[in-house]
Amino acid sequence: MEDTFVLIKPDGIQRSMVGRIIQRLEEKGLQLRAMKMVWLDKEIVEELYPHLKEREFFPRLANFMISSPVLAMVWRGEGAVAATRKLLGSTDPQKAENGTIRGDLALAVGANLVHCSDSEENAAREIELFFSPEEMWDYEKSTEIWLREEPWQ
Repeated sequence: MEDTFVLIKPDGIQRSMVGRIIQRLEEKGLQLRAMKMVWLDKEIVEELYPHLKEREFFPRLANFMISSPVLAMVWRGEGAVAATRKLLGSTDPQKAENGTIRGDLALAVGANLVHCSDSEENAAREIELFFSPEEMWDYEKSTEIWLREEPWQ
């Protein structure tokens, strides 16, 4: 089992997509471990996107990310990072496959609804930015057995 970080961006909040996005993650079989609504500042945007700080578009990205509250979440599951990235689809919604969250619900790269971790290492770093260990919950879901490759064992 691994954890991944998911952030519903300002456009997802403003377009009332929170429920639909969470539903898709739950339907996939991922387990919600932590969730909170926060209002980002420029410093945390820089920590969230350190690889983009020097890019020319970063000031616009930062302004967008601080324009509205966001919803930070931790999800757990077998291969959670890869599963979540596949479920979200390409960061460019025009290239995202139908059936993915971005492919179905977003139109533009700059307003693609959701951020998610791209590796286990970044998931750990991003989770630590937003959540203390005391804010994350471990619990067993009664449906967990039905998500395994061989549920009868």
